[in-house]
Amino acid sequence: MRLLIGLLFFSLAAPAWAQKAEDKTFFAGGGSDIESSDSSRARKAIRKWTSADGEQDGKPLSGAPFFWDHTRVGDPVFVRIVKNSNRKGVLEVWLEKAGAKEYELYKTYRIQYYSGRLGPKTRTGDFQAPEGFYYVSRGRMNPQSSYHLSMDMGYPNAFDQSKKRTGSYLMIHGKSVSIGCYAMSDCSIEQIYTLVDGALKKGQKIVRVHAFPFPMTDENLESHRESKHYEFWQNLKEGWDWFEEKKRPPNVTVSGGKYVFSD
Repeated sequence: MRLLIGLLFFSLAAPAWAQKAEDKTFFAGGGSDIESSDSSRARKAIRKWTSADGEQDGKPLSGAPFFWDHTRVGDPVFVRIVKNSNRKGVLEVWLEKAGAKEYELYKTYRIQYYSGRLGPKTRTGDFQAPEGFYYVSRGRMNPQSSYHLSMDMGYPNAFDQSKKRTGSYLMIHGKSVSIGCYAMSDCSIEQIYTLVDGALKKGQKIVRVHAFPFPMTDENLESHRESKHYEFWQNLKEGWDWFEEKKRPPNVTVSGGKYVFSD
């Protein structure tokens, strides 16, 4: 089943979800100098991205185009995905500020491809990428993925199960191809994998992954009022607004067929 993980590319428009290519927090993606056939690729990638003098293709990771700060590996991580449309989807990595409970944007990565269209995944074989509130734990990290490196988002979650939704092995992975997953470039997934791995090793029990169809502003939601997903997206917006206001991800539970958010 894990071999069925993977086929489809993006940027955006204002605050944290709208990074410009010249912004040092934005990374458009690229290939890796570590072969995906290398059985030690996870270990080598982590060593590369945690090194004070790390390089790729002769370029120091601290400079363009990476602008990487290896000292942030191990900080608590939150991942937020915004689909938008292919070629305009992004995955944001937020790290907890030192001495504070708030998170700050560390990197915005272009999603190379996700299959399907806006809307949640509902069944096996619909080729949809999930929308909702998920998490990655140590057991969901896959250093031997057929897609370079990968991490399982945990679909179906309790909400999905309450709706009788089916599917499995919905990942964030490399290789730039997808049949329901969020596909990143190999260079991007190495960075994301290293940050998540570092946080889990440092004691973070789970890394929350929140996936949205678009930036959940009032205006954007209103423009989709006629969608069959409108009520579902209203519920997602509650979680988006929580993080936008408090700058920390909420605890997410399910009650009465809806997501519920709390400290």
